[in-house]
Amino acid sequence: MMERIPVVVATGNAGKVREFDRLFAGVFEVLPLPKGVTLPAETGRTFAENAKLKAQTVFQTLGARQGVVADDSGLEVTALGGRPGIYSARFAGENATDAENVRKLLGELHGSADRSARFVCALSLVLPGVGESPAPRLVEVEGFTCGAIAREPRGLDGFGYDPVFQPEGWDLTLAEADPKDKDAVSHRGAAARALVQAVERAG
Repeated sequence: MMERIPVVVATGNAGKVREFDRLFAGVFEVLPLPKGVTLPAETGRTFAENAKLKAQTVFQTLGARQGVVADDSGLEVTALGGRPGIYSARFAGENATDAENVRKLLGELHGSADRSARFVCALSLVLPGVGESPAPRLVEVEGFTCGAIAREPRGLDGFGYDPVFQPEGWDLTLAEADPKDKDAVSHRGAAARALVQAVERAG
């Protein structure tokens, strides 16, 4: 069995840390972002650019000696031209709550027959160099989940837009689902599995 690799998750979102702890069980030892470490502004134009920016910035802040994984994820709604996209966490304003973002989303979709949407998750992992390869190693992957936006929030689990997102073929929202069922279909679950496979291939 491969020894677990300790990695810091570059996020202040406790919900994401819990999900990664489940998703990376047996492969990575998930560590929270140390106190005093500040995340950079998300200035990238894509989820992948933002994930890489966060991972590399925290990696350097920690002295380039500690593995770091970062994600950037969000919701792309067809009827809104792909919005909120990379602005999902601040759709209703810079310091908006999850409930405020969901309320704005439902308001903009009011009367729309097209409720199709997808969740996107980009993951970026930076690991310290080893042996004869001292340069840091970067692994980047993405995961997706297609579905539809419910007409009202349902469920108490999850976070973000989970209460209004129904994966394809589901009657439940992600916030109503058992965590294991959610992980099996979620964008973050898909990205995490892709990242684990990439790391295992690299040894």
